[in-house]
Amino acid sequence: MTDAQKKKRTWRRIRYTLFTLIGLGIIIPLGTFMVAYMMIRIPQPGDVATNQVATIYESDGSTVLAKVVPPEGNRVEVDVNQIPQQVRNAVIAAEDRKFYTNPGFSITGTARAAINNVTGGDTQGGSTITQQYVKNAVVGDQRTIWRKMKELVISAKMARQWSKDEIMGAYLNTIYFGRGAYGIGAASKAYFNKPVQDLTVGEGAVLASSIRSPSNLDPATNPEGAKERWNYVLDGMVKDGSLSQSDRANLTYPQVLASAPSDTHDNSDGPDGLIKTQVLKELEANGISEQDLNTRGLQITTTIDPKAQASAVKSVHDDLEGERSNVRTAVVSVDPRSGAVRAYYGGDDGHGYDYANAGLQSGSTFKVFGLAAMLAQGRPVTEKFDASPLTINGVTITNADGEQCTTGKQCTAAQALKQSLNTVFYRLMLSLNHGAKDVADMAHAAGIPKQIPGVQGPSLQESDGQVSDGVILGQYQVRPLDMAAAYATFADNGVSHPAYFVQKVVAADGQVLLDRGPNPPGTKAMDAAVADNVVSAMKPIAAYSHQHQLAGGRQSASKTGTTQLGDTGQNKDAWMIGFTPSLSTAVWVGTADGVALKNPGGSIMYGSQLPSDIWKDTMDGALEGTSNEKFPEPAPIDGVAGVPEYVPPTATYKPKPTQEEQAPSLGSQLQSIIPNLPTPPTAIQILPGVTIPIPGQAHRPSYGDQNSGSDPSQGTGDTSGTGGDTGSPGADSGTGDSGTGNSGTGDSGTGNADGTGAGTGHPGGGNGLFGR
Repeated sequence: MTDAQKKKRTWRRIRYTLFTLIGLGIIIPLGTFMVAYMMIRIPQPGDVATNQVATIYESDGSTVLAKVVPPEGNRVEVDVNQIPQQVRNAVIAAEDRKFYTNPGFSITGTARAAINNVTGGDTQGGSTITQQYVKNAVVGDQRTIWRKMKELVISAKMARQWSKDEIMGAYLNTIYFGRGAYGIGAASKAYFNKPVQDLTVGEGAVLASSIRSPSNLDPATNPEGAKERWNYVLDGMVKDGSLSQSDRANLTYPQVLASAPSDTHDNSDGPDGLIKTQVLKELEANGISEQDLNTRGLQITTTIDPKAQASAVKSVHDDLEGERSNVRTAVVSVDPRSGAVRAYYGGDDGHGYDYANAGLQSGSTFKVFGLAAMLAQGRPVTEKFDASPLTINGVTITNADGEQCTTGKQCTAAQALKQSLNTVFYRLMLSLNHGAKDVADMAHAAGIPKQIPGVQGPSLQESDGQVSDGVILGQYQVRPLDMAAAYATFADNGVSHPAYFVQKVVAADGQVLLDRGPNPPGTKAMDAAVADNVVSAMKPIAAYSHQHQLAGGRQSASKTGTTQLGDTGQNKDAWMIGFTPSLSTAVWVGTADGVALKNPGGSIMYGSQLPSDIWKDTMDGALEGTSNEKFPEPAPIDGVAGVPEYVPPTATYKPKPTQEEQAPSLGSQLQSIIPNLPTPPTAIQILPGVTIPIPGQAHRPSYGDQNSGSDPSQGTGDTSGTGGDTGSPGADSGTGDSGTGNSGTGDSGTGNADGTGAGTGHPGGGNGLFGR
């Protein structure tokens, strides 16, 4: 073989090798592409979830209460038809001038992008609009060959299965424009503070020019670079025929905001932030997931009434003016006919401690449930009880400073509720078929949850499942939210409605995820006659408590309450709860650190003072301009309908005997106080872990009542208790054997027991037995 033949054969082999390699370089990628094309499924329009803002509205559906901004920013979904065509054309000129003709991907563009990365050139990018959308919404931006291959495959298939308008709409709702704005709806607000449909050609070109490098091309930080890119976009529009040369010549660079406007409608840092927290909990409880919240552009309409909410917040701020800096309050208003929460204030810090949702001791506000339990057993509000002090099982129960019923030694249940007489209500509780359990059962039926969030164990009972006699005097923890809802049951003739915050939830695509409707069903908690007779007994109390009757002669039914701080003779909680037929409001006042609750001058605070001021102002403001509703006339119970002007002398207190073991020495004393009352056992547990031997005990616990009038004076009492509140902030510990009451003509308070042991949280103070 000659040298020429050898050279020819060598070149032939080289050519075959090159052709083979070239063939493999085409066939293998193409084959891989075809296999991937067949196997990879692309999402359909609307399937790709893009994070966007959820907006929480007040009940009018327009007043923004708060917003839920997902991690990727303040995206707001807009329909592609809301985006002006010239704005879309500007984006095409900036990012993909062959958008309407390319197959969804560009090989030459990808190659050009690689060259630009080396040379620093900056004209059009390497990816089409379709590829950019797929990268941002579907496959991510990880730098791998497989990711790029997947992007190309999905882009190609998407271009065949989606319309160009669908791709454009999805892209413009996904892309980042800078200033924290994801999507063109948010960008229009961030740069021009206007809705997207109002954008001009020049403004659309500004937004389009920012897509390439949002941080570097913001007009506020790089005006020259931003304007150069803006001119490039407009020249591209002229070149592709979407903008005339004359219109182009008349355009000037538009005025752009110096920075994105703050979202003044999102009030989640203030009092409304605590409402937002309750709304989010309720959404989760109703099966609306965090993914729904972050990706579906939810429009959440709450039950919060703008007028009632404004009245509550204003009343708190106005009435707290001049009070001690550690005084805190909670206000909750509920619609009795539905359970809708109309106003909610738990503090000014939207991310702080929520006093409206905290477990707090209720004092004498719990006496209404004892009265309802008695009425449910067929006994009228005119039934009489001895109002004198009593000692039972080693526990002495007194009223403030030896106070007696103003109508005589014996007092009707209705009059005792007005005066908040501990002795009467303790006897009333003992006379019930199942004693303290009947009181707890009635409270649960009315709306006190059997398990209160944040309060350990089942509510209104001890760890062994028994109900302490102290339930009638407000021993156990409840939340202001619960008390507003439970009192609302009396206002709605005995029908209980669970409190709720969310009325309706609609996704951005129009799907309704939750709609409670105008009249959510309730549960019959008690006969209407029972509820209406309780209301009759409560009607005089607002005026009796330092003239806190509502404006314009509007009828109301209410009850005040206070609890003592251990054995200090001071109060730690003060309440006012009351309602009309259309609104029930609970007000609690305490301290941030669980210390003594005092007026600015240093005197003891009672429910008839600051809490009643806030209650009246909240109710008057919320109900201003509405009709003066009347409560229904109660049906008779045992022949008595409501509270008559004249109380017949025939209804007397006759407690029922029990089978308890007698202790003669103490029993003889008790018989002189309460006829037919059973003799107590030799020892009694008055609080968890605290047992009082009978007789011969050094300290005789008592329940002291506090009736705060214009000149309250201190009464006497001594109570021991065990336990501790749990919450935040604050802590306390100690052994309480306390309880003095205060007397006067207005509100009434309680002798309270602080607990043995340590209590952590707010309000500091332990579990104890106490009255109002």
